[in-house]
Amino acid sequence: GSQEPPTFTVIEWKPARAVNKKPLVLVGKGIVYDTGGMNLKTGNTMLNMKDDMSGAAAVAAAVCAIAALKLPVHVVGLMPATDNRPGPKAMVSGDIITMHDGTTVEVVDTDAEGRLILADALSYAKKYDPSLVIDLATLTGSAVRAIGKFGAAAMQVRAADALAALKEAGERVYERLVEFPMWEEYGEQIKSDLADLKNLGPPEAGLITAAKFLEKFTGYPYIHLDIAGPAFADKREGYRGLGGTGFGVRLLVDFARQM
Repeated sequence: GSQEPPTFTVIEWKPARAVNKKPLVLVGKGIVYDTGGMNLKTGNTMLNMKDDMSGAAAVAAAVCAIAALKLPVHVVGLMPATDNRPGPKAMVSGDIITMHDGTTVEVVDTDAEGRLILADALSYAKKYDPSLVIDLATLTGSAVRAIGKFGAAAMQVRAADALAALKEAGERVYERLVEFPMWEEYGEQIKSDLADLKNLGPPEAGLITAAKFLEKFTGYPYIHLDIAGPAFADKREGYRGLGGTGFGVRLLVDFARQM
């Protein structure tokens, strides 16, 4: 329903003597404001929804920091962006859309929009033949309910060692990660009778079914970080001021430094 056209920003730092032959690709969710679309958010749940682009902001800042530090790591940042609003041309529940890679998705809830733009960016990332892809997204309230604001939920496929290293980086920079499973049974909960997938599973384990949706668009070593809890602060705490905390920037820079 946005009046503004969507954007897809690609930034790259490719030093002459990079330690990685295949790039590290970072993907950030850039919903610059989320009303929920036609499934409009209720009560005060729309408050601070300008923070729904925190993943894209973290990716932009991390790539710029890695470049400024001249770290010998080839890194690509992908940032799909739009806003999610109601309107006469907005998608509605029951729509079936075709994704960048041809996958069809039944839209069950228009407020599960972030995973749609992330999925297109994740499928686009295949062109880089990446060594690892990490996405960051303020994706689910389920992650907030699970661990609150004190860390991010993390899930991986084909990237156990990389996630272990990322968790160590999180402990060093105090941007801590909690790992959740990616069991195949969760994937059964997002199958659709009308399309290849539906964009929302049951209320239980919503942070995991969201990650399972995204996994369908990968095929490479992949880590998903749901930063919905720590991405935005409504009071000053430690070195974090009001508003966007920049969660993920220190984490990604430290991880790249260790590479």
